Amino acid sequence: MQSIILLLGSNLGETKQNLVIASQLISKKVGKIDRSSDFYETAAWGKTDQADFLNQVLILKTELEPLELLAQLQAIELEMGRVRFEKWGARLIDIDILFYGEQVLDLPDLKVPHPFIQERRFTLMPLVELVPDMIHSVLKVSMKDLLDACPDKLSAKRLDKSEA
Repeated sequence: MQSIILLLGSNLGETKQNLVIASQLISKKVGKIDRSSDFYETAAWGKTDQADFLNQVLILKTELEPLELLAQLQAIELEMGRVRFEKWGARLIDIDILFYGEQVLDLPDLKVPHPFIQERRFTLMPLVELVPDMIHSVLKVSMKDLLDACPDKLSAKRLDKSEA
């Protein structure tokens, strides 16, 4: 069993429900969720002229190999109705693999750790909630230190799960 960390995001439709459904499908098809962060309401990153996102980080265990994991997560996105219109555009659901254990992968369709972790406040805030002292397997810096140095100043607000 490999420990993995995923980031969920949604800014279309019922965003909280989208994250809840995605978590349920991940638990059913990918592996047991050990921990989940609170929800974070965050300004859109990359393409900023769109609605705010709701984001959440999940830590889980899986027996799937990295490319099998990616395929299963993309199948969940499709099952939920995700359509890829444009890079960083609005989406019903987005599921990113942040970490796959300590592995470092640089494949055409999968880069792990996720290459933008250190540049995204909306990713680092829920990571720091769950694993503040975890060391990035490439950068060799803790999640807390990455957040402290993060250049992203876009709005990111932690919500109680009941607020979202």
